[in-house]
Amino acid sequence: MGIIVGAMALFVFLSVFSGLKVFTLSFSNDIDPDLKISSTLGKSFYISPLQEKKIKEIEGLVSYSKIIEERVLFVFNEKQEVTYLKGIDPNFSKVNDIQKKLFNGQWLTKDTYQVVVGYGIANKFSMGLLDFNNQLEVMVPKPGKGTIENPDEAFNKVVVIPVGIYAISEDLDSKYVFADLGLAQELLEYKTNQISGIEVKIKKDADETAINNNLKTIFDNKITIKNRAQLNESLYKMLNTENLAVYLIFTLVIIVALFNLIGALIMMILDKKANLKTLLNLGTEIKDLRKIFLLQGTLLSVFGGIIGLTLGIAIVLLQQHFELVMITPTLAYPVVFTIENVLIVFTTIVILGFIASLIASSRVSKKLLD
Repeated sequence: MGIIVGAMALFVFLSVFSGLKVFTLSFSNDIDPDLKISSTLGKSFYISPLQEKKIKEIEGLVSYSKIIEERVLFVFNEKQEVTYLKGIDPNFSKVNDIQKKLFNGQWLTKDTYQVVVGYGIANKFSMGLLDFNNQLEVMVPKPGKGTIENPDEAFNKVVVIPVGIYAISEDLDSKYVFADLGLAQELLEYKTNQISGIEVKIKKDADETAINNNLKTIFDNKITIKNRAQLNESLYKMLNTENLAVYLIFTLVIIVALFNLIGALIMMILDKKANLKTLLNLGTEIKDLRKIFLLQGTLLSVFGGIIGLTLGIAIVLLQQHFELVMITPTLAYPVVFTIENVLIVFTTIVILGFIASLIASSRVSKKLLD
């Protein structure tokens, strides 16, 4: 029973944390591309028509979008906020599904001064859409050298019109303001073919390494390419650390439960002492007597693990399909069934059960039987 409950609990909690991991990453996946290209030599780089043609020819690449990202100052009704302005081209909708996260309004139109802001920024500014009486200003320091004599001339300013509000999560809703690529280039005084990055969408079964090598060849190895995991490295590390901590805690619980197995096998050895002595006198070796209890303990662990896993899988599948446990009235507690978790739990139970049985069976000795 201890092994059954331990295996079931370990599998359920691993499935819960797998669900929480997928749920947490779903927010960043809504705004992050499959691959993101940036320059290794500075904040921006140039892309030629020939390079764009070669990018389109890469096998496994679905689409790409040229972007410009820069931290700028937004001013609205004497309120200020420094965050990222993200200039995007018309292909952005083919790479990113951010449009599906629109909370209100519409997506921006090409070659306009329209912007789409996050719910967090709109809430902080108490800002509505298409408010022509109150202007949203974007300010960025002018590039160049020399002494600033007039503060007003030190910044490039543009008045933009919010036409949409997106809502993803509390952190991401205050991170980006989306604008047309041309507007960002005008504000930062970039040239037509000057960008700060490229976002790429690839096929699910595509060879990511081959695509990376092709892209680096096209740009003469002067670019850095990051996938989703690398773009959110700290988040992935945190989630993996939490998952490992839960696994170790419940493994400790299973180890404590296996002390019962060790105790039960030792009691059985003492109970069958007379029978073991008879077998020894008939010529059975001590190592063969030990194998009896080693096999029995291992079988208890194997069958206990199988029953526990069966119950755990049933609980997880019931939660997935019938949403028995809810976080909020509309959001079920996320769980994910994976074969990986099944193998982890079963391997853990069998290995620990084998070690426990080995410890218990080692008590069979000639001294004990004499």
